[in-house]
Amino acid sequence: MIRRALPALAIALFLALTAAAQETWQLDPPHSSAQFSVRHLSVSTVRGAFTKVSGTVLYDPATVAKTSIQVTIDASSVDTRVDMRDNDLRSPNYLDVKKYPTITFQSKRVEAAGAGKLKVTGDLTIHGVTKEVTLDVDGPSAPIKDPWGNQRMGASATTKINRMDYGVAGAPGLVGDDISITLDIEMTKQVPK
Repeated sequence: MIRRALPALAIALFLALTAAAQETWQLDPPHSSAQFSVRHLSVSTVRGAFTKVSGTVLYDPATVAKTSIQVTIDASSVDTRVDMRDNDLRSPNYLDVKKYPTITFQSKRVEAAGAGKLKVTGDLTIHGVTKEVTLDVDGPSAPIKDPWGNQRMGASATTKINRMDYGVAGAPGLVGDDISITLDIEMTKQVPK
């Protein structure tokens, strides 16, 4: 009886230790944003941001391959500092935020890419279309303790997509197809009290 119980106990202990190694971090929305840039008429670059970003990172500092990242962006929070353009971006011409209110990213694979760098591959969903993308990540930074006793760390990720791949096809020829994306995030981990 004891011999049969030992393997099950060993497996349970292994799973508990694996879970303990993963730390749960929450994105801090006021200190996180998703920026984008796109060419306009091939003569200038228009920059904007999504100001409402949330998500969860399950981070394993010892084995980054066990890390997973989930990010949700409120598509209606698009802000290019021009109301008329922002309303057009929210419309069916572009993001159609009434039909597709969120943009999401769910990681599938996390790999070390040199000192202080990661490559994160996952599914990006925009306008109801999901495509695999790879993010080049600087970070995460070393955790620090904030004045409230919580842990904080940050990271910055970049990628480039073609908007036509996601069915965001408004103003072809006027607005460039390639979109550069930068995601700057600050994460918090509450310290047990």
